[in-house]
Amino acid sequence: MIVLEFKAKGKTTQYAAIDEVIKTAQFVRNKCIRYWMDQRGVGQKDLYRHSTSLRKEFDFVKALNSSACQASVERAYSSIARFYDNCKKKVSGKKGYPRFKKNCRSVEYKTSGWSLSENKKQISFTDKKGIGILKLKGTWDLNFYQLEEIKRVRLVKRADGYYVQFLIRTDAKIKSKPTGKTIGLDVGLKEFYTDSNGNTESNPRFYRTGEKRLRFYQRRVSRKNKGSTNRKKAINKLGRVHLNISRQREEHAKRLARCVIQSNDLVAYEDLRVKNLVRNHCLAKSINDAGWYQFRRWLEYFGTKLGKITVAVNPAYTSQNCSTCGATVKKSLSTRTHVCQCGCELDRDHNAAINILNLALSTTGHVGTWILDPNASGDLAPTVLGANLSQQAESMNEESSRLSG
Repeated sequence: MIVLEFKAKGKTTQYAAIDEVIKTAQFVRNKCIRYWMDQRGVGQKDLYRHSTSLRKEFDFVKALNSSACQASVERAYSSIARFYDNCKKKVSGKKGYPRFKKNCRSVEYKTSGWSLSENKKQISFTDKKGIGILKLKGTWDLNFYQLEEIKRVRLVKRADGYYVQFLIRTDAKIKSKPTGKTIGLDVGLKEFYTDSNGNTESNPRFYRTGEKRLRFYQRRVSRKNKGSTNRKKAINKLGRVHLNISRQREEHAKRLARCVIQSNDLVAYEDLRVKNLVRNHCLAKSINDAGWYQFRRWLEYFGTKLGKITVAVNPAYTSQNCSTCGATVKKSLSTRTHVCQCGCELDRDHNAAINILNLALSTTGHVGTWILDPNASGDLAPTVLGANLSQQAESMNEESSRLSG
């Protein structure tokens, strides 16, 4: 599955209609969650029947295309299934009890409720919500794909406008020549990563550099009266700055991952649990700003696409053990140089990268992880009925810039 994204161009009344469609989809999802809370044990089919009764009861729900209502039901059931799955696995801490959505930003149509123009430069939504025809602005050419390959269409609202995403079922694999090279990567906060050859990539720290602008716009928001039009405008400007920072981080991770995968046949990296690492309140901001998760996801995506091997290894003791003799040399985070009795003296991260590569070569490791987070790349809706999160299509503008508009 790939997702192609276009900027949607229309009139103010059409944008208002999109907002109404998103609110209606949110209403259906929340009603399904409430129905599940009141009637424990109901399944997905029961939620479908409940959405049908909602269409009979509310005219504004009936005006929404039936496939969009079904997609909203699937979003509700996805959160319910995830909660049950975490309970069965006895996940420590919170199990992710389904919550009501307050500010939903997307709606999804299946194979009905929309139609493309002959040149596939415009899309028309045919339900009774009044969206009408939207122009598609972007660099992708939909003529390369058949209509049967387009499985879903999403309308996404962001701070800088509205976007149309096409979820296409296609094989994106590309044959590439082997390079005969292997590499191990150790990500960090001082440097973005250090490889097993001793090369480093600087950490851009996009959030840190943008904090001055964020503080400026946040103060402007706080000075406005709550509920006023000026406050909404100030919130929008603040959201644009956040959006720009997230796009910079995503593009940086994608660019590096593509270069690393194209230059090597095997890439080894740490199997980090970023969700647990950010519990350290002293380093949480820096860890989130680094974007390790995005980098790992792009490594695995390009590894699958280009037919390269990506291996996630256990990060335990990779910084403590000597890459030459294997002896354990304990050191704190402030100690940046690895010095061993065997005579090995390396940078701490360089030593860890070599250990990561050796672990990947000596064991099968965790190959082909293909991890996906529904909230890492924006809004994500299920594309496989009743499937778990790892089986969902990536909510990602694969291979494209987020600034496709």
